[in-house]
Amino acid sequence: MSSADIWPSDKIQSLFGVQHPIIQAGMVWTSGWKLCVATARTGCLGMIGAGSMKPDLLREHINDARNALAEGTPFAVNIPLLRGDVKELVQVCLDEHIKIVFTSAGNPALFTETFKKSGAIVVHVVPTAKLAKKCEERGVDAVVCEGTEAGGHNGVDEIPTFVLVPQVRDAVQIPVIAAGGIADGRGIAAALALGADGVQIGTRFAATQEASSHVRFKQAIVEAGETDTVLSLKNIGPTRMIKSPFALKCAEFEHRCASTEETRELLSQKRERAGMFEGNWEEGQFEAGMGVGLINDIPTVEQMVNRLLEEYHIAQMRIAGQQG
Repeated sequence: MSSADIWPSDKIQSLFGVQHPIIQAGMVWTSGWKLCVATARTGCLGMIGAGSMKPDLLREHINDARNALAEGTPFAVNIPLLRGDVKELVQVCLDEHIKIVFTSAGNPALFTETFKKSGAIVVHVVPTAKLAKKCEERGVDAVVCEGTEAGGHNGVDEIPTFVLVPQVRDAVQIPVIAAGGIADGRGIAAALALGADGVQIGTRFAATQEASSHVRFKQAIVEAGETDTVLSLKNIGPTRMIKSPFALKCAEFEHRCASTEETRELLSQKRERAGMFEGNWEEGQFEAGMGVGLINDIPTVEQMVNRLLEEYHIAQMRIAGQQG
């Protein structure tokens, strides 16, 4: 299936040098070099998630990805700007000449100019159209507008993808990438219809064989239904999780108006690692989006991307009235 035949825009493909405007999200404890490589080989943009990596480990993952891919194959690194060692993570990307950087959870003005001077493409994740506009003014090359359906950390305004995407599209001229709740080809078609130039997908990629997360986390995604996530921890940063025992404990803290200090103490035991990387169902944090209800298996990335493309093609045919 030719990319030129199925996509209404080539902005993302031209910007990143990929075949399909589909980006695999940089998820903590999940988006290691193997997932990045598997995604890049399908013609989508693979990404290493630095949010759960020390600088030396990030360097290892970058080198492993490069060694596994054909020379020149594009891939990205995601850096959450709230990390205490963010400057060191940034320096690793500069040292390794990373050409595509996604930043999130912080001020886009912090490192955009630095990356741009190094010749990198910079994309920032935003929860509102207002912040998207600020990103454009700061010189970023594209924005990911992420709705509150997304897994993991969310914006405090809790704007869903369906209303966020068209407002961001109206606010900026740079390419727009939709994220949050997109787990199949129908979601891709909907996002593009709303004005996005491409999509970023997280939870669906997390439930693949190449994801570095624990099999228990992948199984939890498959087992979860449409009502099995919760947005909690709002007093320190809204986070969407599967309703594990730990997630329900977070919700209970929130309902009784626990202090910020109590909530931070609850999280101090490396809950993300315990859940997503070690598979501790009772005590760990299982970050996933509302799209879990659409996910029923753990395929290879190649199988999953082929399915996304076929589902997208069928959705487009249906919109065009060529199929009932």
